[in-house]
Amino acid sequence: MVRAGVVGATGYAGEELIGLLLKHPQVKITSISAKIDQPRDIAKIFPKFKNRIDLICAGPDIKEISAKCDVVFLALPHTVSMQMVPKLLKAGKKVIDLSADYRLKNIKVYARFYKAAHKDKKNLKKAVYGLPELYRNVIKNAALIANPGCYPTAAILALAPAVACDLVKLDSIIIDAKSGVSGAGRKASSELMFTEINEDFKAYKVNMHQHAPEIDQILSKLAVEKLKVTFVPHLLPLNRGILETIYLKKNNGSKNRTQDFTALYKKFYKKEPFIRIKEEGQYPCLKDVVNNNFCDIGIKEDKEGLIIIAAIDNLLKGASGQAVQNMNIMYKFPEQLGLI
Repeated sequence: MVRAGVVGATGYAGEELIGLLLKHPQVKITSISAKIDQPRDIAKIFPKFKNRIDLICAGPDIKEISAKCDVVFLALPHTVSMQMVPKLLKAGKKVIDLSADYRLKNIKVYARFYKAAHKDKKNLKKAVYGLPELYRNVIKNAALIANPGCYPTAAILALAPAVACDLVKLDSIIIDAKSGVSGAGRKASSELMFTEINEDFKAYKVNMHQHAPEIDQILSKLAVEKLKVTFVPHLLPLNRGILETIYLKKNNGSKNRTQDFTALYKKFYKKEPFIRIKEEGQYPCLKDVVNNNFCDIGIKEDKEGLIIIAAIDNLLKGASGQAVQNMNIMYKFPEQLGLI
């Protein structure tokens, strides 16, 4: 039985992690902590956990967490995780970080987008990007997982086959992304109030969102050349879910001839338990992926271009579900355990 700790348990991702881990037959939650005014029973913070877990949520104590846990999930704000990771790794713990602190390998890019200097360059080099469909072989032996962002998860999974097979123009990628409000985290903000969000729809951080360099980094590795996507996120008046519509132009080698991209994608993701490729002429919708760990992908091809549509739950495949998927790989459990 793996002993697991959740740090940042009072956020949306932390709440989801607790729910997932309580259902996992090979895991026992042994530590719950968060930035909190005073220690409280987690079941009083989230009544749905009453009679399911009996733990007090208090401020994080590294020594206590290290003594009680084998693996620690960090569901913390960006720039906070890197203060805890070195101590946890030194104590011999496996760490799955849901923040952006270990995703970007270029510290200058990190500083520009997250407005803070990186404080743990040593472990940044060791961190493994936790997208199972691409990095399963290194995830299984890793001690530190940088769990991907929600927007990048959908974008990279949607683009990986086309980019890796050199079938599209790399300077033509336009990502039109839409997310539910929980993607912004559980925080007090006038912009996220019900009266501001309800019955509205807007773009934000247009082509300057912090997830754009994460997408660029992974796709550049797949393409074996540097690329930069156009990325425009939008805020949906919904609790959860991400849908991304991605526009591409075929490269000169594949232009004006059909590739049957649907068949290509099915072959590329043939063994992936959480990727579902839609049949030709069918496209993803949020209701099919919300509250599960699947990524649904649909493809529209014409002679010159390509439209790829991907949908995920931002709190599951885009965060906590993917974190548990990574833990399963690290401990050599069946990958779908606790997730289906």
